[in-house]
Amino acid sequence: MRWFRRGSGRQSDPGAGQAIVDDVRERFGAHLPGSFREQAEAVVPLLSGDEGVAAAAAILREFADGAYADLVAQTGFPIDRTDYRSLWRDGRGRLRWQLFTLPCRLHPYIQVSAAAGVLSTEAKRAVRQTEPGPLLAHVLEVLDLTIDGWEFARVRPDTDGAILAHRLIAAARDLRGAMSDEPPLPRPVRELMRRNHVVDIYDPESPQVVGGFNPGKEMREALLA
Repeated sequence: MRWFRRGSGRQSDPGAGQAIVDDVRERFGAHLPGSFREQAEAVVPLLSGDEGVAAAAAILREFADGAYADLVAQTGFPIDRTDYRSLWRDGRGRLRWQLFTLPCRLHPYIQVSAAAGVLSTEAKRAVRQTEPGPLLAHVLEVLDLTIDGWEFARVRPDTDGAILAHRLIAAARDLRGAMSDEPPLPRPVRELMRRNHVVDIYDPESPQVVGGFNPGKEMREALLA
């Protein structure tokens, strides 16, 4: 990781992998021992094989749907899931970034980070097994919300958050590469690609800055190649 540095064979059973999702939901979390990174790495081998990839896709779907439902509840009206950035920019100070405590009980730096990593390495399998368009949309929604939290909601950008963002960008790159027809990139991604803003990345356990992360540069290199 640099700090500054449509398919065939669809999964016939939409509930495949749900037992794995429920398992990692119960076995891992912020309230349990182990750092977020250690727990995320422990989740990865549980998401192997066809059912594991189905579970990874389900984790992204559940988390993205939960984030959307939370923001709809806060605003009181339907919102554009492809452009959370505009909502957060316009609603700065009035919205609460609650991705750590969504009712789905999936943590962005644990289960979601692990799932994003698996979808990157198993992108071809994911495209064969799932509807890749919605899956890619969920990946990009969570990426949008992650960066919005840093910019507009005072979410501390630490190494766990940077790892999540990096894995989401990689997942988006690899899913798009495995699709026969790449969809256009959403507006927040295109906007961020035009920037070269470097975000200070903090150690999770201290106030020390340990590096920098340039989302626009990472996206350009991954998604425009």
